[in-house]
Amino acid sequence: MRILFVTGDLGHGGAERQTITLANRLAERGHDCHLAYVKSADGQRERLSFAPISLNAQRYLDFAALRALSEIVTKTNPTHVVAANEYAMLYARLATWGKDVPLAVTFHATVLQTLKERLKMLYYRPLFWSADWLVFVCEAQRRYWKHRRLTGRRTDVIYNGVDTGHWRMEEGARAIMRRALGFSEGDLVVALPAVLRPEKNPVQLVEAVALARRRGVPARALFIGDGPMRPAVEARAQELGVAAETVITGLQQDVRPLLAAADVAALCSHSEALSLAALEALALGRPVLHAAVGGAAEMIEPGRNGYLFAPGDTPALVEHLTRLADPALRRRMAAPARASVELRFSERTMVERYEIGLEELTIARRKRENHRRPAGAH
Repeated sequence: MRILFVTGDLGHGGAERQTITLANRLAERGHDCHLAYVKSADGQRERLSFAPISLNAQRYLDFAALRALSEIVTKTNPTHVVAANEYAMLYARLATWGKDVPLAVTFHATVLQTLKERLKMLYYRPLFWSADWLVFVCEAQRRYWKHRRLTGRRTDVIYNGVDTGHWRMEEGARAIMRRALGFSEGDLVVALPAVLRPEKNPVQLVEAVALARRRGVPARALFIGDGPMRPAVEARAQELGVAAETVITGLQQDVRPLLAAADVAALCSHSEALSLAALEALALGRPVLHAAVGGAAEMIEPGRNGYLFAPGDTPALVEHLTRLADPALRRRMAAPARASVELRFSERTMVERYEIGLEELTIARRKRENHRRPAGAH
C-alpha cells in the first residue's frame, strides 16, 4: 500500500503521536508511507522514520497549502489517505476531491470544548459522513458521537496502543531520576504527563497535592510537559504553599525516565478520548488515577490498576492518593497495570488492525470498480 498520512501539525499531542507511530510501523512492514502536516508546529518531527512535508499553512484554510497537498497527492498517487482528526480531514478531502482514493479518518476527540469548535462541526460533519472509514479510539467515544449522528461509511473502534517493549521500567534509572528531581524515597510522586492545556485541568493536581499534604500524605506533583496553563499551575502552587512540592519539567522528547520516577500517574482532564499517557504509565506498572471521562473506564479497573474519580472531584482524587500512599498497595497494582496494556492496548495489535482495515478498503474499492466495468471488458 502507498499511504499518505495528513495531520494538522506535528506538535506534542496524542493524535500526532499515534499517527507517527502508525506511519513508522506500517513503513517497517513494507508499505510506502508519506506524511504531510498542515501547520508548521513540528515538535515531534524527529520521531518519524522518514521525512515528512510541511504545508506551512499561514491561516485556517490556506489555499497555497491546499495546492501543495494536492500536488503531493498527484505525485505520490496513494492507495489510501489517512487523516488525523477533523482539521486534517478537511485538507485531505479537498485535496483528493474527484480522485478515487479511499479516505480514512482517525478521530481523537470527544467533547468539543468551545462554541467555535461546535460551530465548525456543522461543516465537518458531512466530511465525516463521506469518509470511507472513520476510526474511533474507544467505545465510549463511538457511543457519544453515534448519539450525535457522527459516522462514516464504515465505522470502527481501534484502541490506541503502546510499545510494551519500549515502555519498560528500569529500577536503577528510576532512583537516579528521583534524586535529580529532588524527590526522596518516602515522597509520593504523582505525575501528570500532558501538555498543560485547559482541558487537561492541571491545576486540580496542585490542589489535590496541597490537600493531601494537609492530611499527612507526602505527596508531590510532577508535571511532565509544558503549555499555556503553566503560569496558572505555578501561581496556584504558590498560593497553596506547595511551590516547593511542584516540579514542571517542560516538554520532553523521552518521558520514560520521568514517568518511571513517579509512583502514580494522574489524569485530571475534563475531556479525553483514550489517553496514551495513561497507557504508557500503566505499561510502566504505575497505578493511574483518571477522571471518569472518555474511555477511562475501558482502561482503568478500580482497585486493580488504578482508580476513577468524577471530573473535578478533588476530594475523591485525594482519597485515592491517600490510599496509594501505601507502597504495598502500589506494588500489588504494578503487575496488573502492565498486564492490562499487554492484553488490550498493545501497539502491535493497533497496527495490525489498521493494516487489515486499510487492506479491506482496497478490496472494497476493487469490487466497486469491477461492478462499474461493462460486461466483457478486461
